[in-house]
Amino acid sequence: MRRNERVSTAVIRRLPRYYRHLGELQHKGVVRISSSALGKDMGLTASQIRQDLSCFGEFGQQGYGYKVDVLREEIGEILGVSRGHTVVVLGAGNLGRALIENFKFANNGFQLLAAFDVNDSVGSRVAGVPVYHADQLEEFLQKNRVSVGLLTVPKSAAQTMAQRLVNAGVKGIWNFTNYELSLQDQDVVVESVHFSDSLLTLSYMISQTGEQEDTL
Repeated sequence: MRRNERVSTAVIRRLPRYYRHLGELQHKGVVRISSSALGKDMGLTASQIRQDLSCFGEFGQQGYGYKVDVLREEIGEILGVSRGHTVVVLGAGNLGRALIENFKFANNGFQLLAAFDVNDSVGSRVAGVPVYHADQLEEFLQKNRVSVGLLTVPKSAAQTMAQRLVNAGVKGIWNFTNYELSLQDQDVVVESVHFSDSLLTLSYMISQTGEQEDTL
């Protein structure tokens, strides 16, 4: 199913939440759920859920709700989890190693092929994933179709490594470097993860709560 270009970023970012929560419901043995019950679980309104899903087609039946397994499968198809995506990690230091060892790439439709670095980890394996020298990146990308490059390199190397990925035809970059990449290829999608942004958002929320309590 192709994405409707008019779908907002906010809707797209809610889809993984639906996918994850429906998986949790499946694990609990829930077979069917209404939009109101799903909304209550997720802190959304029933109309919001119906509006989000209507961007991609018709789901569920009035008076019956949604079949949990079917809806999860259809959302997974929208998200592309069955398309055989592949990923390589650039930077096998502390963060890169932690992601390789702990993040469930396969559960999200990605096969983790390899990692690249320049330190002593080269030639070893991390959780079964081979670590190659960064100089071997282009050769590897020529021989293997790679969907996404995951960047956990130092900030000083982020732009160069990202450009090498783009030059080799990689169309997706998952950027954990806290560096704002500037890439000319408009077909490349960059998803940047800033842990500090999330923490500062939390700081704001708890600060506001404290200020409200002080005024009571």
